[in-house]
Amino acid sequence: MKTLVKVVSLLAVLCLAPSLALAADPGDSNSTCNISVTVNTIMEWAGNFTDITLTAISAQADTPDANETQTIYTNCDFEISADTSTTAQLSSATDTLVTKYQLSDDGDGLADTGATAGAEAASGISTWTDYNSFLGTALDVTHVDTDGAVDITLYVQASNLAGEVADAGSYSAVQTLTASWTSD
Repeated sequence: MKTLVKVVSLLAVLCLAPSLALAADPGDSNSTCNISVTVNTIMEWAGNFTDITLTAISAQADTPDANETQTIYTNCDFEISADTSTTAQLSSATDTLVTKYQLSDDGDGLADTGATAGAEAASGISTWTDYNSFLGTALDVTHVDTDGAVDITLYVQASNLAGEVADAGSYSAVQTLTASWTSD
């Protein structure tokens, strides 16, 4: 009878808790997923430059200047050219001012995305240049892997013509810099 009680007890345990009899760690199970994406060639300004307001010209020899900086996101080489039309010359309804520009970038084209010293010299970006010949030779910008942006600073200077003063009033201009792809 003792054996029957043991067998019945064992069957009761197995029937009431089958997971105890069958539970065993099956180990980890992995599933993988390959993921891919294509990054296209990108060259885009982060936005427009902030408007530049020069200090007032109060004497014949005054030459106020100011600057603003904007970022270009890029993963390619490109060149920057400028508008050399009268739109880029400071003018009023009745007169014009001598309007000159400069440009700079925060890279060196070797370790960081930017223009090399040779490209900067060829385009004359560090010399005050009249609006109608500014960037007559476009500025070549070289992309350096893992550096996907370059800051471009636009400088503007206004002055009277030599031996004259311009008509009193408000003067304005719009300078448009254009980035154009050259290579990947």
